[in-house]
Amino acid sequence: MSLDAETTGTRSSRALLGEIIGLPVRITEAPGLQALPWDGVIADETLRTLVIRRPGATRLRRVAKSGLRAILVKDGDEVPLIGEVLRVRPEDRTKLLALGGRRRSR
Repeated sequence: MSLDAETTGTRSSRALLGEIIGLPVRITEAPGLQALPWDGVIADETLRTLVIRRPGATRLRRVAKSGLRAILVKDGDEVPLIGEVLRVRPEDRTKLLALGGRRRSR
């Protein structure tokens, strides 16, 4: 799934407009992670991963966006997060959401 007409316009996609680094997150489902749910703060983001800082942990953990289900806390609201929706370059996410999805060539 990518940022297209199916995902734009939803509460979740509107909450993703702007920066998500520094926001609290609770990971409820992710391939390869055990002892879920995980609470933490998003420390960094790439095209395919989120880097999470967990309280009390000394190292950052990189989590794949593919298969990720989480709850993001933004402006006091809990927003469901689906990793496949985030699978775009972080710098392009706001542009794609604001324009209504990917531009398709004809």
